[in-house]
Amino acid sequence: MGVYGIFPIHISVRESLAFSHLPQRFPRYRPISPGREMSEDPYLWLEDVNSERALDWVRGENAKTQAALANTPEFTSLRDALRAILDSTARIPFVTKIGDRYYNFWRDQSNPAGLWRRTTPDEYRRADPDWEILIDLDALNRAENANWVWHGADCLKPDHARCLIALSRGGADADETREFDLAGKQWLKGGFYRPEAKGALVWKDIDAVYAYTDFGAGSMTASGYPRIAKLWRRGTPLDSAVSVYQGSDDDMYIAAYRDHSKGFERDFVSRTLAFYNDELYLIGTDGGLVKIDVPNSAQKSVHKRHLLLELREPWTVAGTTFPAGALIAADFDEFMAGARDFNVLFRPDTATSLAGHCWTRNFLLLNVLDDVKNRISVLDPANGWQAEPLTGAPPFGTLSVSALDDEESDDYLLTVTDYLTPTALMLGRIGQPPEILKKLPDFFDASRHEISQRFALSKDGTRVPYFMVSQKGMRSDGKNPTLLYGYGGFEISLTPAYSATVGRAWLSQGGVFAVANIRGGGEYGPSWHQAALKDKRLRAYEDFAAVAEDLIARNITSPEHLGIQGGSNGGLLVGNMAVLYPQLFGAVVCQVPLLDMKRYHKLLAGASWMAEYGDPDSDDWRFIQTFSPYQNVKEHVDYPPVLFTTSTRDDRVHPGHARKMMARMAGQGHRVWYYENIEGGHGGAANNEQTAFMSALAYTFLKRNLFPRD
Repeated sequence: MGVYGIFPIHISVRESLAFSHLPQRFPRYRPISPGREMSEDPYLWLEDVNSERALDWVRGENAKTQAALANTPEFTSLRDALRAILDSTARIPFVTKIGDRYYNFWRDQSNPAGLWRRTTPDEYRRADPDWEILIDLDALNRAENANWVWHGADCLKPDHARCLIALSRGGADADETREFDLAGKQWLKGGFYRPEAKGALVWKDIDAVYAYTDFGAGSMTASGYPRIAKLWRRGTPLDSAVSVYQGSDDDMYIAAYRDHSKGFERDFVSRTLAFYNDELYLIGTDGGLVKIDVPNSAQKSVHKRHLLLELREPWTVAGTTFPAGALIAADFDEFMAGARDFNVLFRPDTATSLAGHCWTRNFLLLNVLDDVKNRISVLDPANGWQAEPLTGAPPFGTLSVSALDDEESDDYLLTVTDYLTPTALMLGRIGQPPEILKKLPDFFDASRHEISQRFALSKDGTRVPYFMVSQKGMRSDGKNPTLLYGYGGFEISLTPAYSATVGRAWLSQGGVFAVANIRGGGEYGPSWHQAALKDKRLRAYEDFAAVAEDLIARNITSPEHLGIQGGSNGGLLVGNMAVLYPQLFGAVVCQVPLLDMKRYHKLLAGASWMAEYGDPDSDDWRFIQTFSPYQNVKEHVDYPPVLFTTSTRDDRVHPGHARKMMARMAGQGHRVWYYENIEGGHGGAANNEQTAFMSALAYTFLKRNLFPRD
């Protein structure tokens, strides 16, 4: 997917229930004819993000929504409770090991913008570690009269004396890069600096960086990302940097980087043509580029002597066909010399997919989803890739694993969570059981709830899994307020995760929470994603409708008590559900959404998603129009109430989508509300205060519309 995809906003032992085909209370979806195409778009002016006319409209709608939803003691109490959770010092300070220290970025009530800090491994084990502050972002904001949002640090191996710090203004994807002297704990005067743009600086060595950014006219792709990667040497102006690779205007993203693994230092150029379509080049000592001759659709990684490929389509090489979803490995140097000998490290079946992999010093860890449940294996490349289960891995929960330091040890960090179990961070070493380092407290009383996994039957007969969190002994009377969440795109999987916000704002109030693992996601590998691409997009929506119908047929809820929520691509999902299946839902929360699919590719990063949705300027519009809510919303249809939220500073999914949909639906007399946070980027909020406000707004809206009225 890469850094700049469009991602779920809410990502938050299971009982697996036998599937049964329950009778449906509501008829299956029959395609609604596309709305009559507008000869002119009367709300085009709302795409002018910062025009006074558009911002006046935003302020007016914000005021209406705030008056309707936010000016009550109930809202204030919920907002404050969520803010207390977000600011709690009991949260886990997740860390990255750099050199011999653990580094963490931390926000709380006293530090809303955040602190970049570090501590020792021994100190980190304490309940209240002593942290050394490196960068105080709130102090920086005061000094510069800015609103910088942390975007990360890249520290140069092996001594880590210098770091490249990325800072975003207001949370946008565009950011600037500054050089930081880690030893002196100060910004390096005259050091490397990249002005605000989409792109990055990454280290080649102490005196040189790879720069891919906005170099001026013609240097960015149609998607708004870097088209050119350059080598920039210290002490010279950025304009004098030497081009390493120039892509075409139609490419998505060009980058260059150095692998600093000791003894295996190599330089690469990455050319992303579109999602799931990229090329990787090795930069030779003479500066020439040699393409790694593997399928563009494969996910490629090079680690020391190993080339790993995660296949998204079948690949036949040297007379052997490897299936889509497989992970295969070869010796990198031998492959570049012409050998085509691969080992199969993972082969999927109908229930399994590869969720991820990572290296420790000597081993490869595989994270596999089996019917959306994690299991982790350890592979030993020195012993013919022999596989063993990870020693001491918990038998339940969502498991996420990462190496602590892939050059120094076989230690790993393991995160364990589910919807009701507070997240735990564990430290382990291959061959030994892990120990708990940190654990969240109980932010809500989960003892009264249980998790189940169920399956719904989609229109074409596909079994679609979903998770449900409900009170023990819940009455099946059709009156339970239920929130159904989904995403269904870009091969992203939704797995169970502890959310104190969901627990406090919804579950503890008596609500049922459900998450649909619909096609378009990655729960069952590439085929599950590809089943809902482009002209097959409606399958994702049919899957989501099937889950909604299953919840209703089981008498868990009913349309008047069933709400849905989704953000980004999930915003497109719930926007379509509201328009195509209005009879199924009682409320819709649509966050940072795509909605105008006729123009999505002309707005900000939209052109980069045509591999997912299609090209509206081609014959693809024939099917795209069937899932373009902005074109399909009609005046004389009874739609459920909708809350649209977005951010002025979202430079990934244009706020014009939500603005125009709101304006059109309001003009047609539908029940719609709107709130646009001025800051926050694609995440919708730039700090904990804003996050708490936006979350409280959504849950207040849902509760008012879905909870039974006395």
